Amino acid sequence: MLAGVFHASKVMISLMITATTAGVALAAPVMGQIADRAGRKRVIVACAAVLGIATLLTATATNLGALLFWRFVQGVATPGVFSVTTAYVHDQWPAAKAASAISAYVSGTVVGGFFGRVISGFAAEHFGWQSAFIALGCISLAIAAYLAFSLRADHGAAPAPMGRAMAEHLRNPQLVAAYTVGSCVLFTQTAMFTYVAFHLAAPPYSLSASLLGSIFVVYLIGAAVTPIAGRRIDRSSGREGHKKMMVFAAFLGAAGALVTLVPNVWAVVAGLAACCSGVFISQAAATSFVGVAAKYNRALALGLYVSFYYAGGSLGGTAPGWLWQAFGWPGCVALVVAVQMVIAGVAWTRWDAVRHAGVRADALGQ
Repeated sequence: MLAGVFHASKVMISLMITATTAGVALAAPVMGQIADRAGRKRVIVACAAVLGIATLLTATATNLGALLFWRFVQGVATPGVFSVTTAYVHDQWPAAKAASAISAYVSGTVVGGFFGRVISGFAAEHFGWQSAFIALGCISLAIAAYLAFSLRADHGAAPAPMGRAMAEHLRNPQLVAAYTVGSCVLFTQTAMFTYVAFHLAAPPYSLSASLLGSIFVVYLIGAAVTPIAGRRIDRSSGREGHKKMMVFAAFLGAAGALVTLVPNVWAVVAGLAACCSGVFISQAAATSFVGVAAKYNRALALGLYVSFYYAGGSLGGTAPGWLWQAFGWPGCVALVVAVQMVIAGVAWTRWDAVRHAGVRADALGQ
């Protein structure tokens, strides 16, 4: 719909995804450092409010450049909610239950992702594209107000200088492997759900905007299975739990992507359900792994993870476009399957043992 409104090609309109994910990738480490110093709750609430305001202002865009600008601002605000909340969860829950807590949090993001897409698809089709951003902006501001009253207050600390702490995280082979996995996880999700919309909007499917939005109901399947995966990880503490779950999730994602090649809309939906379930399980496993592997400056470590995660998402929004133009949907699927195999290979060969007992008690407050 937006490609038609702004007279842009599919590759150009996919920059809407890239602009947001690029903003996240750039801002995440900074937000992590600010949260380590100022306190998690303050950053979460402030960024949630900025996210709502930027979403409302996106509805005022009169050209593609303005649209991309406000999408970039949304991206800058997002890690203050996304990555900092992950660090907040690790602070508030015992280490031995961290994977279960993070999996529940990931399920929350899944449910939010589902409703965001369904609401925007319905609003855009019936009331115009601006109404989609207005609705989501109002919801975001309401959530920011709720967080301000409901989150338990915390206190910041005096983290190590950002450059030194970041360098130490990037020298940690366990964290680097997790960052690599994270970039592949969002690459897969963005590639699949950006280009499947083009695939299903074209003949023989020719689905409308609201029907395309309703396809994201498959997210709810991921929301249901992810907490189960988190509990399995907690029961198998250390290397085996995270590694085996990640490899399983990668093969599930690859299999789901291949199923979408069947020329039937229900087969495509089933394949998307399997693929996104694998992605959400991968996300829960990777973020809980980072929270355990980082012994200090946890918000910064998770901020770096989010930077790699969204850098992969930025690439996933544009790189498949060239394969789409040359090979159509099968080209996109082939790329996704290859990326899933990278996830499995990195997790299997690079994720060393990380025991919950090895996390210092004083590190939980960092």
